[in-house]
Amino acid sequence: MSQSRLSVGPASAGWLRPGSGPLPRRSFALLVLVLGTLTAIGPLATDLYLPSFPSIADDLHAQQAQIQLTLTAMMLGLSVGQLVIGPLSDAVGRRRPLLVGFAVFAVASFACALVPSASALAGLRFVQGVAGASGAVIARAVVRDVFEGDEAARFFSRLMLVTGLAPMLAPVLGAQLLRVGPWQTSFVALGLLALVSLTVVFLWLPETLPESVRRPFQVVSLARTVGGLVCDVRFVGPTLTLGLAFAMLFTYVSSFSFVSQSQFGASEQAFALMFAVNTVGLMAGTQVNAYLIGRVETSRRLAAGLVSALAAVGVLGALALGGVSGPGALVVLTCVFFWMMLSLGFVMPNATTLAISSQAPAVAGTASALMGSLQFALGGGLSSLAGWTASGEASLTSMAVVMGSVGTASVAVFAFSAWWRARSPVRVGP
Repeated sequence: MSQSRLSVGPASAGWLRPGSGPLPRRSFALLVLVLGTLTAIGPLATDLYLPSFPSIADDLHAQQAQIQLTLTAMMLGLSVGQLVIGPLSDAVGRRRPLLVGFAVFAVASFACALVPSASALAGLRFVQGVAGASGAVIARAVVRDVFEGDEAARFFSRLMLVTGLAPMLAPVLGAQLLRVGPWQTSFVALGLLALVSLTVVFLWLPETLPESVRRPFQVVSLARTVGGLVCDVRFVGPTLTLGLAFAMLFTYVSSFSFVSQSQFGASEQAFALMFAVNTVGLMAGTQVNAYLIGRVETSRRLAAGLVSALAAVGVLGALALGGVSGPGALVVLTCVFFWMMLSLGFVMPNATTLAISSQAPAVAGTASALMGSLQFALGGGLSSLAGWTASGEASLTSMAVVMGSVGTASVAVFAFSAWWRARSPVRVGP
């Protein structure tokens, strides 16, 4: 790990000091907490208001499909925002885009509580997504600024322990907020969280990108950088591996709520319990991965996670073809999905590490943005294929087909990129 790149400003409070060697455990934990808070706001903003969909539709006199469009707008904003904010952070540093991003996010969140129509809500959700993207994309870039190699993989694993709580708890918290107030309460809560995040960045996150390695924000230069990243197998290989694996995960997230309740008769409470258990699997996988750092090489950990996740999907496909049913079906399916999520806990941090660490710090923001944007695009786009059935509704079989296809593609991409890295000279950056 190298900390000589750190440019410590007055907001650092002295807890990150250049040239001081590895981060002390307390500083490491504080950085995990700070970056975890920034990264978690995207998943929270995506899922917190899901239990409120019927209430929002009734209050705004809108169809359910119009309210679902607000979720699509948020995902689109997250994708577009990363492409803009990442390169901007390479030009002006990490702190300023974060501060502006969370200020805009707070304003947009409070405005969402005042909307008169579903279309206005969709527009503000897009703004929320663009602004909220600053948290995830810059957090990854900060990790690249501060850590290298196994230290980066260890940090990403710890970071996922914090951020993994967001998608698990968001729907539960959203449901509880409905007990104390109308659907607007969720957006007020998001606005307050953004203000807390803004304060955290201002007080405790130093600038991690020195002016000497920044790149001017120019369209031609940006296009050249993006072109270099797209043509760099060392970057695009792990990035596509991650995006395809994320499509496997997002197929489960976006479809199993409907499948478990319509096909297997699960209640909303039963689905919430299964969802929480499987999210614990993802978090557990990231922590086992962290334990293996220094014992097993990064590429081997990633390969093991991919193969194991694909094997779990193979079992899922066998269950679907065998017509699994009965009272024990949900227990069996939960075990299979837990296995898959545990395996993906190895994929996410290691693929991210290989992709980001292949690039120089000066383009880490752009690399992080491109990686995040492709992850959302592949995850959101490919997962929707599970609903392309004769009935127009997802089933366990269609889920298994999509997940198996993207999982196989992820393994194939990783195998090719690993072969390419083995035959090419080692280099960092474009």
